[in-house]
Amino acid sequence: MQNDTLFPAGEAILEGLNPAQRAAVLHGSGPLLVIAGAGSGKTRMLVHRMAYLVAGGAAPESILLLTFTRKAAQNMLWRAAQLTGANCRQVMGGTFHATANLLLRQYGRYLDIEPNFSIIDRADAEGIINLIKSSLGQSGADKRFPSKRVILNLISGAVNKNASLEELVMTGAMHLVEFLDDFQEIAGHYAAFKRDHGLMDYDDLLVNWHRLLAECEAARAALSARFQHILVDEYQDTNHLQAEIVRLLAGHGNVMVVGDDAQSIYSFRGADFANIMRFENQFPGVRRVLLEQNYRSTRPILELSNDIIAHAEEHFDKALFTESEGGVLPELAVCANEAAEARFVADRVEQLVAGGLPASEIAVLFRSAFHSFKLEIELAGRSLTFEKRGGLKLTESAHTKDVLAFFRVTVNPRDELSWSRLLLQLDRVGPRTAQKIVRAITAEADPVAALGRYPGRGSWQAQLRQLVACLTSLQGEGQTPAALFDAVMGYYQPVFEKLYFDDYPKRSRDLDQLKALAAGYGDLRAFVDDTALDPPESEAAGESGHRLVLSTIHSAKGLEWTVVFVIGLAVGRFPGQYVLPPGEQWEEERRLFYVAATRAKKRLFLSFPREMFNSGQRVYAGMSSFVAELKPVLYQTVTVEQQGPARAGAGAPRTDAVPEPGLASAASSRLGPSLAPGELLPGMRVGHAFFGPGTISRLPAPGRVEVLFDRHGSKILHLDYARLSKLVD
Repeated sequence: MQNDTLFPAGEAILEGLNPAQRAAVLHGSGPLLVIAGAGSGKTRMLVHRMAYLVAGGAAPESILLLTFTRKAAQNMLWRAAQLTGANCRQVMGGTFHATANLLLRQYGRYLDIEPNFSIIDRADAEGIINLIKSSLGQSGADKRFPSKRVILNLISGAVNKNASLEELVMTGAMHLVEFLDDFQEIAGHYAAFKRDHGLMDYDDLLVNWHRLLAECEAARAALSARFQHILVDEYQDTNHLQAEIVRLLAGHGNVMVVGDDAQSIYSFRGADFANIMRFENQFPGVRRVLLEQNYRSTRPILELSNDIIAHAEEHFDKALFTESEGGVLPELAVCANEAAEARFVADRVEQLVAGGLPASEIAVLFRSAFHSFKLEIELAGRSLTFEKRGGLKLTESAHTKDVLAFFRVTVNPRDELSWSRLLLQLDRVGPRTAQKIVRAITAEADPVAALGRYPGRGSWQAQLRQLVACLTSLQGEGQTPAALFDAVMGYYQPVFEKLYFDDYPKRSRDLDQLKALAAGYGDLRAFVDDTALDPPESEAAGESGHRLVLSTIHSAKGLEWTVVFVIGLAVGRFPGQYVLPPGEQWEEERRLFYVAATRAKKRLFLSFPREMFNSGQRVYAGMSSFVAELKPVLYQTVTVEQQGPARAGAGAPRTDAVPEPGLASAASSRLGPSLAPGELLPGMRVGHAFFGPGTISRLPAPGRVEVLFDRHGSKILHLDYARLSKLVD
């Protein structure tokens, strides 16, 4: 099979491949780098490559396929078997970790590793860390020490990122620097414990496979002879250890790595972008094949995607193209604020679904999980079912639940679950004591006053009195949710830093977003009710896979949808406010944007809010730098005001393409201009960005209005934040 020779029966295997795919499949001996653009059929190419090797006489057991998911490996092996027969199933295919496990049991003797070692999972590893903490006197109710999860993250990160614990702490966890010596001591004990008990965690599998190849010449020679053809999928996602394993294993040079530098987005897991960029330097005589023909997206989407990655500081030169004609220009929505952005997306989704597009063919993508909170509330209010992938919903994180508990007992003093959550924050108060207190105070007419009279023990009596003072301050009339939030944080901040000592700086961002949401409400009960909204699972029962998808971009990689929305493309959001150019972090954020855009098949919508709330403060933001650098001719622009239909922006590029049916906003067309506070009158029909149509009931105070909404009931709104428009029937 030298020199791309075609053997009899090989032509059938090559059927349906484009010229670039065919060139990769026909490759003879020596190293091959396949740069496979998004939607370019790289899986198909790998399947046909395996089939071609086997049909050409290569022993199936001499082929090693390395992937990042078991499902991907199984799928490729099954498809290859359909082309050549069942013998393709003898190819060794699986993840790096699964392959390491098999090989270490066979060859571990070279490292004095017994073949009966046990593999421990994440929970097991955390349990061992906890035992070590206890044995070293670093745990207990009175101990202020990082959690087992944080410690294990640091130990694992050091392995996967080829860095020391000191480097990781100094660069990403400076608030834990005082514990650096402790971390190193725990790491040493952890390694010894695993060794003494015949245990390996996931990182050990890679470490020991690498040791086997690097330290044992006989083992490396045996494995290189065994695997004459090595195929690696998603090479851009490899970490330092995985890349070194491939290099050492492929001493014969017969290695094909497939990946896309433009889709390297997992550095937080240890993936190293440099691996794919330096592959050609590690393997002399390497051949490069570019898969550029895209089978997923329309031409306008590809042209915009190409422009995104063209601005990257370092990348392989390629340009995705399609042979399909037509398509609609991507749309950039410049929204007045986050509420307008949420309304824009929800309007479009409703119109697309009404036009016959299944909701499961629509995805809304975002940089971070909390960027969708406004949209979640808007969708839930419209009874639009969705599933969220990647990150927690607003009410699912422990620290957010903690803060909301203060507000929930304020509006419902009989909420025993929230009372228990508040009491368990006190030192030396366990579940039994908390339950005893809850039963006592909720039997009284005024639970807060009853809590103030409760005879607390000396060790936590002072904290109890502080809690009561905080709750009492929340009962005053006329306070906005934002002001009440500040009152809660005056008490909760030191509690928060103590409870979540090891990662409270990261968690603080979630609380900032919660305050931003609170700032948009004039009534506490409305805020509590709306933050409790979840996707209506009961209505979607039995319809799994038929809902609108909300997803972080990281969770969307490898997937595709007919219509994709990318939201939050504002300065400080995408890229994040702590990511500054130049540098690899900035470039990875750009690649993340590219991945998001290339998920779309037929329609792509981009959006950003001009105004956002940050830590309770209204701030004005411009479009993301990654959007600003795009050629304006590659998209059409619409402006979305606080209320009213989206309209073409002044001087915005236009397209002659006819929009798909149902994309004009029927709901928005019934709204008139925004009303000034002096124009609001009881009985007037109005519209709101979140709550839809309603009727003004009364004006309870200056700057406040109570509206009876058709779908959400009565709500009191603060006119500094909420905008109402006259509803034109």
